[in-house]
Amino acid sequence: MDMTSKLTAVAERLFDRHGYMATGMDRLTEAAGVSSRTLYKHVGSKTELMARVLTERDRRFMARIEVRSVDALFAALEDWVRVEGCRGCLFLRTRAETGGDTPEIAEAVSLHKEALQQRIREVVAMDLGREDLALAEQVLVLFEGATHAAVYRGAQTVSAARAAAFTLLERARP
Repeated sequence: MDMTSKLTAVAERLFDRHGYMATGMDRLTEAAGVSSRTLYKHVGSKTELMARVLTERDRRFMARIEVRSVDALFAALEDWVRVEGCRGCLFLRTRAETGGDTPEIAEAVSLHKEALQQRIREVVAMDLGREDLALAEQVLVLFEGATHAAVYRGAQTVSAARAAAFTLLERARP
């Protein structure tokens, strides 16, 4: 693993656990075991590092939900929550912390959410055999809602959303 990848991975863990604003560069350098000079040389500013973290997280998450059914979509989310924890969406948490006013972060969040919406539309269409934008929107709301409700209700909320999505999908079938 190269230095930039190592620093990005360390930063993701810290930002995810403690938040963007509460994670200072001193904490990052200590956790990565590098000097601040090395950190800045490889990843630039804290904002650039956060944008890199979000881009990498998007890549990993979108690969995880590369599925062909709504049930598999929620199974992938159940697995993600089991592995990554129940802390809610890092994209939306970071956007909230920065007020949406940091262009690099706002862009990373926007790109991720647009890709997620498109992916859910595709999965619904594959599963249903036709496009259904209203159903895709409902599945998106269940998916995002389950991600956030898991913070205070636990991972079982994803299973509840999975069951609700199944019901919606069955009702939409001819």
